[in-house]
Amino acid sequence: MSRTPRVVSLVPSLTEAVAVTLPGALVGATDWCTHPADLGAGLVRIGGTKNPDVARVIALAPDLVIANEEENRAPDLDALRDAGLDVLVTEIRDLPGALRELERVLAACGTPERPRWLDEAAAAWDEVEAPARRLRAAVPVWRRPWMVLGRDTFAGDLLARLGVDNVYAGHGERYPRLAADELRAADIDLVVLPDEPYRFTRDDGPELFPVPAALVSGRHLTWYGPSLARAPQVLAAALRAALR
Repeated sequence: MSRTPRVVSLVPSLTEAVAVTLPGALVGATDWCTHPADLGAGLVRIGGTKNPDVARVIALAPDLVIANEEENRAPDLDALRDAGLDVLVTEIRDLPGALRELERVLAACGTPERPRWLDEAAAAWDEVEAPARRLRAAVPVWRRPWMVLGRDTFAGDLLARLGVDNVYAGHGERYPRLAADELRAADIDLVVLPDEPYRFTRDDGPELFPVPAALVSGRHLTWYGPSLARAPQVLAAALRAALR
C-alpha cells in the first residue's frame, strides 16, 4: 500500500503492536485496548473483544481488521468478511508462534521492515535461563467460576521458559473450570495469579491456597507485543518475590 492503511484491531496486544510500529494506521480498537499510553484520541472504540459493534467496524471502512481465534468470536469475524472486509486472524499458542504471527500482522499492515522491538523481544527470551529447580504451579485466570490455564497456552509457555510448569498443561481443555476444593488440593509449589483478565489482588485469590502466591502482571504474561521485551524480567521478579 502506498498510503498508510486503515486498520481496526480487535485484540489489545495487537493494538499495541500496530500503534507502536505504525503510528496513524489504527482507526478503530476495542474498549480494552489501553496501550500504548498515548493511544490516539481520535481512535474509534468499537466495543469489546467478545462483543464488537460490527456495524461500527464496517462503517470505518478499514483496509484490514486484525483479530485472534481465541479472543474473538467466529460469528463476528464472519460478519465482517461477509461485508467485504479483509480479516486477518492470528493463532498463538506459544512464544515462537507469537513472534511469527506478530511479524505477519505487521507486514499485512504495511510495515516496511521488521520493527526493532520485535528483535528485542526475541533476544530477551533467548537470554532466559530457567532455574535448576523447576516449580509446579496452578495459574487461575478467572474466579466465580474458577478457571485455570490448561493445555497449549501462550502464558503457560512463557512460564515454562521461566522454570514454572503448569500442572494443568495436560488437561483436555485449554481453560478448564475447576472446583475450589480441587484447586486447593492441587500438588503445587505456588499459584500464579495475574491481574487480568480477572484482577487478582493480595486480598482476592491468595487466601484460597496453602502455598505462596505470585501476583503477576497480566499484560506481561498474556500479551504478545512490545511488552514481551520486558516480560522475562517483570515475571521473574514477581516469581522471586513470592518465594522469599
